[in-house]
Amino acid sequence: MSPPAHVACEEGDLHEEYAAPSSTTLPAADQTNHMRSDSVDGEGASLDDVAPERPTRKRERMEEAVRTLLECLGEDPEREGLRDTPKRMAKALLDCTCGYPRTAAEVVGDAIFNEESCGDIVLVRDIPVHSLCEHHMLPFMGKAHVAYIPDRKVIGLSKVGRIVDMFSRRLQVQERLTQQIANALDEQLAPKGVAVVIECTHMCMAMRGVRQPGALTTTRALLGELRDCAQSRDDFMRLLGRG
Repeated sequence: MSPPAHVACEEGDLHEEYAAPSSTTLPAADQTNHMRSDSVDGEGASLDDVAPERPTRKRERMEEAVRTLLECLGEDPEREGLRDTPKRMAKALLDCTCGYPRTAAEVVGDAIFNEESCGDIVLVRDIPVHSLCEHHMLPFMGKAHVAYIPDRKVIGLSKVGRIVDMFSRRLQVQERLTQQIANALDEQLAPKGVAVVIECTHMCMAMRGVRQPGALTTTRALLGELRDCAQSRDDFMRLLGRG
């Protein structure tokens, strides 16, 4: 069962109940608790008097894994500076991956509006992107530029940023992230065209391996008229200041 739309990343620890991908295989006892934790009321509180156990078990397993990593690095997990690191890291990872259980339909809700007079490109640029590379679980960050050509409907502008944030808060590769954002906007709005450009710096290149800080990776996804019509593509690039 998918969590309701009002369960958002910024609501503190509530999202942690839903942080695991739906494909995760759970023990039988945990599956029962998982179903119970999916029942929430309009304020985000559990409808069950019994607190769900699965999130606690999950966090405990994550914390123990962090302790093991610290020991493998030659550190003492019990020293003052590291004593709470397993707990902090578990909470941080859950926060950085809280986009897994959400869907674009939930994020958008009813923020699609009929607007017959709009038919030119709508661009939301410089949307902050923060995500984790799935290969090394190191951050990559930058900006997304999202455009669409309306077909008698427009979307609430904040929802564009929320779609970007939802897909960013998963283990990702930039190429897939770019396409997922474009596909989601296309599916929810059915516009004449969609364009997404993402520019990011990857810590897996800056901190390790080739160690090339400052290298910028640019990816794009084009759909509909913004893919097939050269004039529309040129207009989009000019709006970005690239034409």
